[in-house]
Amino acid sequence: MRAVWLPRFGPPEVLVPGPAPDPRPGPGQVVIEVAHANLTFVETMFRATGFGPFPRDLPVIPGNGVGGRIREVGSDVDPALVGLAVVSATGGTGGYAERVAVPASAPLPVPDGLPLDAAVALLADGRTALLLARAAGLRPGERVLVEAAAGGVGTLLTQLATAAGARVVAAAGGAHKTALLRQRGLDVVIDYREPDWAERVRAATGGVDVVLDGVGGPIARTAFDLLGPGGRMLSFGMAGGSWADLSPESAATRGITLLRPSAPPDELRALTARALAEGAAGRLRPLIGQRFPLEQAAAAHAAIESRATTGKTLLDLP
Repeated sequence: MRAVWLPRFGPPEVLVPGPAPDPRPGPGQVVIEVAHANLTFVETMFRATGFGPFPRDLPVIPGNGVGGRIREVGSDVDPALVGLAVVSATGGTGGYAERVAVPASAPLPVPDGLPLDAAVALLADGRTALLLARAAGLRPGERVLVEAAAGGVGTLLTQLATAAGARVVAAAGGAHKTALLRQRGLDVVIDYREPDWAERVRAATGGVDVVLDGVGGPIARTAFDLLGPGGRMLSFGMAGGSWADLSPESAATRGITLLRPSAPPDELRALTARALAEGAAGRLRPLIGQRFPLEQAAAAHAAIESRATTGKTLLDLP
């Protein structure tokens, strides 16, 4: 089968297409014929340095999220699953390939009415957005600042906050991204690359009640300063290159709560299933900003690292 290999850590071009053995399902496993592979910023960090939650010896086929149809099942798995459209985590590796073997308990069926590519776009980002929105306890009338609002998680958070009755301030970096957010119906859109962006937020809203931080670094620190007593801040990304450097002590002094939501695996699976259901019902609309063929995984990684991408980036396999 076709695959993309990571033979050593380094820049995007270390990702190289090449053949790989066809996986066969062992006991308790299924093989998925991959149609789309989900790419994440964490995967670019793993490729560059080996950083991430799934350390592996090299060489390895990267990729932790796929969508496709079940092609084969193990001898102890229900054969009726063959042909079912599913999305699945892979356990950390193996997703950048035509086929991947996973435990039979891993895939989730794609609901009727939800395109497979949209389901893959919701696989990781949907559950993250739902987890963050729940932890933030968004309430009608609150002013909610979403950083990296043109990203995969950010676009979903703007939808969830709007549905909760909040007033959304969407912040993104660059004219292309801010224009995209306006096209998606958001009224208060700020370019955080502009030096006066915080003053513009304050002029539009008087400050904010909740910050959903997808950038980190100095942007997160500035956003923190927009919060008043009773405010909440949650960090979910580091598009700026580093996590938000904020101490609980400084937050407590100002009456601000720093939230770090987490959930056990069973709960995360339930959130993923809910995200898929919300997508099928039209209440969550993932933005697929760019697509690349499997063999161009290196170009996809370079695009993500350049911060030029919007929404979700997918690898498409014909």
